[in-house]
Amino acid sequence: MDPGLRTAATGMVAQQKRVEVIANNLANVNTTGFKRSRAQFEDLLYQMLQAPTTVDGAGAQGTAGIQVGRGTRLSAVQRIEGQGALEQTDNPLDIAIDGEGHFAVIMPDGSMAYTRDGSFSISDQGMLVTSAGYPLEPGITIPQDAQQLAISRTGIVTVVMDSSGEPIEIGRIELVRFANSAGLRAMGENLHAESVASGEAMIGFAQEDGFGRVIQGALESSNVEVVQEMVDMISALRAYEVNSKAVQSSEEMSQMTNALLR
Repeated sequence: MDPGLRTAATGMVAQQKRVEVIANNLANVNTTGFKRSRAQFEDLLYQMLQAPTTVDGAGAQGTAGIQVGRGTRLSAVQRIEGQGALEQTDNPLDIAIDGEGHFAVIMPDGSMAYTRDGSFSISDQGMLVTSAGYPLEPGITIPQDAQQLAISRTGIVTVVMDSSGEPIEIGRIELVRFANSAGLRAMGENLHAESVASGEAMIGFAQEDGFGRVIQGALESSNVEVVQEMVDMISALRAYEVNSKAVQSSEEMSQMTNALLR
């Protein structure tokens, strides 16, 4: 097969993957706490047609070798951990993180998962849980006869039990951060798991040791910028089109060569 066909085909495959990443970003433009991703590429191995040479004699000069590249491939899909806009919901169970940190939740198998989605609700046992029913860690139980619920910027949870209006502290929300949050493994359901790339989980409280603050009655929206994604989509389509033209040109050259042999 003509090497040009293979090279152009790698470009088409790469741009197709880029479009898939962009499409996922656009599909999650309204997903709470979603972080956009960016496709990254690298060139493939090069074929050495002529090695570098050096001309002997006084004032010897070297000549560069001749290398021909053989295309590109997807090297990584990087998650961009930028802060999303905070949207007021006025729901006392909605909690947004402004800055570094994730909420920790317990999965059914006992493992830990981490999320920026703070749209919590109360389970039948009075515990704060995610929309999928995973309990917050450490667990916080809201008394059934609680009249008001308040969460401070540092994560302290208080309730008012009677008409006296005296707040009673029932727990404190812990946050978790990582040396490389972009290295977390996505699990779906707005959840992530610790990985070798992310580093070990560091536990702390809001507004302490580099952690962000928590804001009650708000949610963090996706950090996807629709205009930028559409520009990237157009760029990917144009690159795909150019590579398809290269495939077409290689095919036409092969047809001409075959015609000479008849």
